[in-house]
This record gives sequence, C-alpha cells and structure tokens, in this order.
Amino acid sequence: MSNVNQPLADRIRPQDFAGFFGQSEIVGKGKLLRQAIEADRVPSMIFWGPPGSGKTTLAKIIAKQTKSDFIELSAVTAGVADLREVVKRAETNKRLAIKTILFIDEIHRWNKAQQDALLPHLERGTIILIGATTENPSFEVRNALLSRCRVFVLAALSVEQLEGILTRALTSDVYLASQKIKIKSKIIQHLAELSNGDARTALNVLEYAAGFGVEITELVLEEAFQKSYLQYDKDGEEHYNLISALHKSMRGSDADAALYYLARMLEGGEDPIYIARRLVRFASEDVGLANSRAIEQVVAIFQACQFIGMPECGVNLAQAVVYLAKCEKSVEIYQGYKEAQNDVRLYGNLAVPLHIRNAPTKLMKDLNYGKGYKYSPDYNYKERQTYLPTKLAGKKYLKK
Repeated sequence: MSNVNQPLADRIRPQDFAGFFGQSEIVGKGKLLRQAIEADRVPSMIFWGPPGSGKTTLAKIIAKQTKSDFIELSAVTAGVADLREVVKRAETNKRLAIKTILFIDEIHRWNKAQQDALLPHLERGTIILIGATTENPSFEVRNALLSRCRVFVLAALSVEQLEGILTRALTSDVYLASQKIKIKSKIIQHLAELSNGDARTALNVLEYAAGFGVEITELVLEEAFQKSYLQYDKDGEEHYNLISALHKSMRGSDADAALYYLARMLEGGEDPIYIARRLVRFASEDVGLANSRAIEQVVAIFQACQFIGMPECGVNLAQAVVYLAKCEKSVEIYQGYKEAQNDVRLYGNLAVPLHIRNAPTKLMKDLNYGKGYKYSPDYNYKERQTYLPTKLAGKKYLKK
C-alpha cells in the first residue's frame, strides 16, 4: 500500500500499460518493444528522454510484465562496488531461472570504467540493463555499451496526456481523493501547459497546491510554481536545440520566432554574452556583404550587454535579433572563406609568388623577392598581376 510520505508521482505510478500515458510510438500495441515485452524477450536498452517522460515507470512495468527481479541504482550515488552486489544477486537469480533487470538512472553520469564494468555481465546474460538518460547517449554513453543496447527515444508528454495523469491522480490517489479537492478543468489544463511535458513536475505542483486548501485556483497554482520549470540545460542538448532554432529563425527572416527563442534562452538562465557572441558571428556569416553595418550594430549591442547585464540587456538582445532577422542576407563571405579554408587544408603551404613577397634584406632582394611587383596606386588600381599561388591561379572564392 502506498505511503502518504511518498511523493504523489510514486504513489500513483501505474503498474501496467493500461494506466501508462504517452510513448505510444514505442510501446503502443503492435510496436516492436511491446511485442518483445509480451514475448518475454526484452533486450538491454537505454531510454533517452526529457525529465518526467516515463522512463522509470516504463522500466518498472517491463520488469513486472516479465516477472523479473527489478534492481534500481542511481548513477549519481552508485559505483562499481554497488554493481558487484547487483551481479551477485543476479547470478543467484539466474540459477533459479529468474531474470534480473538492472535499472540505472542518469546512466550518462557513470564514467568509462563504470560503464565498461557492465559489459561482461550483459554479454553473459547475467543482467538485462535498462539505462535512463536525459542526455544524448551518442555523446554521453560509451560506444562499447551503446552497441550492446537498443536506444529508445521518449518524447515529452503532451498537454492532453498530462491532463489525463492529473485527473487520474485526483481520483485514484487515496490521500488526494480524501481531501475532495476542487479544481476546474481549465486549471488542470493550465497546470499541464506549465509543466513542459514533465509528469513529475505536474504531480509535484498538484500535490503542493492541494496543501493550500480544498480549492485550487489560478492564484494557488501561481503560488505553487515558486520557481521556473522551464526546461533548459545550459550544458545539454536543449541548449544546442534552442541556439540552433534562434539562428535558423533569424536566417529565415522570421523575427517573431527569433524573439521567442531568445526569450526561451534568457528566461531559462542563459548567459546573455554567449548569445551576443553568436549574434556577432551571425552578422558576418548570414548577413555579410548584404548589410555591412550589421556587424557594427551587433558589436554595439554586445558591449551594451557587458555594460548593463541581465535583465536589462534582454531588450538590447531583442533589438539585435529582430534587426538581424529583418536584414537582407548573403552567405558569400562565409562560403568564400570556407572554400579558401578547404584549399589551405588540401594544398598545405603553397609558395607565395615571388613578386609579392616582402624583401627587407639584401639577400632577399638578390633572390628576387618583390621583383616585378606593381604598386597598385601607380596604376590607378587597374594593374594586372597575380596574387594567388601558382597552383590556385585564377581561383575565385567570391562569385561576384
């Protein structure tokens, strides 16, 4: 029986697929993983998804459906010594024809040695691993371990799915039901919208709000959300997703979308100087020669961010983002430079033509350094002479 001291998310955790919301693309009827679970042929796997998307719940349902011994470790606190104890228990289970599922939460936090320690036990079939991570496993999990696991991507829950979870909690949890909480459907919807696809956040806020009294209003909900629940990890994938979205929105001249992604980053706690640096880059990479004043504008706003900091400099960055989005665009400089860069890497240190070499000493002059150079002003800048190395003579990096 559930304990009132347990978090609401644990008290109402579903025990089977009938009560599980979301992830139909992975475990819906007829899907390969669902078939594998029903056939009791579960592989080692890694669940990659945002917080509160159901990774732990799904692992527990799998263990129950397959009548496996479920052992849960947190990579934050557990190490190789804990793994040894798990293996001992799993070996005993194996002799009794019982499968062992080892669930490791935050598996990306285990180092190389800890991840490598799992490998022989997976290969021998002593344990079935289910790892959970909010980080891209291709970056954070070693290839040797990834190659032995199936990776399943879990999506953030929809507003409708979160509404279903919240409604179920209000009726199925003994403690909430006993309080006869009054909450309008529009408040449930608003709570679901504020929770960013995270069921745990939604349930934690619901439980906290329920402590204010028998009716949950907009005011109570606002009080319950005492801190920002915006999903933003400055070192994780969402950081790169949002800066990519900002850059591409400006490139596509969608100033409204660019403003939205700027606000997402700043409200999530991003360093304004980081964004300003990226805008300086954008001014040359994507605007370039189409508006040579763009770099001046953005450098000035970069300096403004240094002067006044957040939150005041948010409006300065907004000005830069809208300005860049509305500018005409040209990638001629960016593409030309990339092509020149490629030639440097391809051909190495090609010799500079003798006639444009510097000749500060007599020996260099005797070796014909600078000989035959035509001083451009003497020819009204219409002289004809080559500047590129012989190998690249006539090469055009700029198209006009």
